[in-house]
Amino acid sequence: MSDVTSKDNKQSWFYSDIVKNHFFHPRNFIEDGEIDERRFNSIGKVGSPACGDELRVWMKVDPQSERILEFRWRTFGCGSAIASTSMASVVVTENGGMTLDEARKLKPQDIIDRLGGLPQRKIHCSVLCDKALRDAINDYYRRTEQFDKIIAEASRVIDSIAKVTDHDIETAVLEGAQTLEQVQQKTKVGIGNPSCLPAVEELIRFYKEKYFG
Repeated sequence: MSDVTSKDNKQSWFYSDIVKNHFFHPRNFIEDGEIDERRFNSIGKVGSPACGDELRVWMKVDPQSERILEFRWRTFGCGSAIASTSMASVVVTENGGMTLDEARKLKPQDIIDRLGGLPQRKIHCSVLCDKALRDAINDYYRRTEQFDKIIAEASRVIDSIAKVTDHDIETAVLEGAQTLEQVQQKTKVGIGNPSCLPAVEELIRFYKEKYFG
């Protein structure tokens, strides 16, 4: 494991050898200007306000089997984002490639497990590649006019006064908020609208279970 300590010596992050390998030797990464988009039939992109990362992926999908034959990517992000996307590119293309339906079921925890774990405060980086993958899948269905298979990334308003959505709560949990008080510090949810707090607590439990087990 690699131990990275913050400047104030209050936090230590441990990275597995697998994470380090994928960071220093990213698979299927493509440099700016190298991509020929005509070779691909699907593009996905996503940005994360949590850490400022931006990710773009290109996929080549077999029209008959709808298996992912190629997955290339480029990101302006941290080491965890690079390692997570590198591993995701391997997972979706190995053994003949996942079908789009299989790839859509891929979860951030699946990527984290293959990496041998990530620091808790960096788990949102695995969500970044997960969302870019789903965006690329939607793009393929859009290009092939299979509109009934497109699944939009939707947000539900939880606190109509503070304008806080379920996505805001998800992001807060991924950034380390584990209690209602911590989520409120990040989002101000429920401070002027306490009637929404039971729903907030339910979402916190859901996202903690989803991402941290």
